[in-house]
Amino acid sequence: MLKKIDIASVLGLAIALIGIVLGQIIEGGHLGSLVQLTALLTVLAGTVGAVMLQTQRKVFIQALRMAHWAFFPPPSNLNESLDQLIEWANIARKDGVLVLESKLPSITDSFTRSGLQMLIDGFEPEKIREALDLELSIYDERQRNAARVWEAAGGYSPTIGILGAVLGLIHVMENMTEPSKLGAGIAVAFVSTIYGVGFANLVFLPISNKLKSVIRQEIVVREMMQDGLVGIASGENPRLIATRLQSYLG
Repeated sequence: MLKKIDIASVLGLAIALIGIVLGQIIEGGHLGSLVQLTALLTVLAGTVGAVMLQTQRKVFIQALRMAHWAFFPPPSNLNESLDQLIEWANIARKDGVLVLESKLPSITDSFTRSGLQMLIDGFEPEKIREALDLELSIYDERQRNAARVWEAAGGYSPTIGILGAVLGLIHVMENMTEPSKLGAGIAVAFVSTIYGVGFANLVFLPISNKLKSVIRQEIVVREMMQDGLVGIASGENPRLIATRLQSYLG
């Protein structure tokens, strides 16, 4: 299934970049002065290295895999899940929970599949809730740890930018007797700071916050699924289940 692009994310990043570029042009600066390969390498390599040092490999890889969610978030299937639960509740009330076994092959989500399997196997409602609570907690922590990787990058990036600026100034001091080299060193110094602060506030921190928002939506879907499955296991009226689950759509 093709994921729908998040227009707000694209527009937000575009507006920020255009604003910076226009500000540079209005002040009479040249765009080329903002392009410094040495500064870019210093900031990105330093930030990535620092983040990798503090992060477990599997968490770091998960963070990279989730990055595209900032622009292509997984579709919210709250309404689809609600309709599915109501259908299951009606089937269970009319024909019994064992009939729901035919639904298992079509379920790809591991959380939903696990809950439905426990329901079919006749687990007590509270046992189902406890098992899904644990699975939900582990999922939440794992995903949030991945989002924190981008948050950490946003914390390190400005500091690495300052480090790049200091390196640039050291280069300037070493070439005081060669005026032709002073400009390049000063440019690297200032542009390193711009890159450090820019990547932190325009890329790393926004991605982290967007991922946390997406994760919260995923958690809500799973909480609704848990609530519905426990209600079915308790033998609640499908109408009561539907009424209660409607609150998740708000």
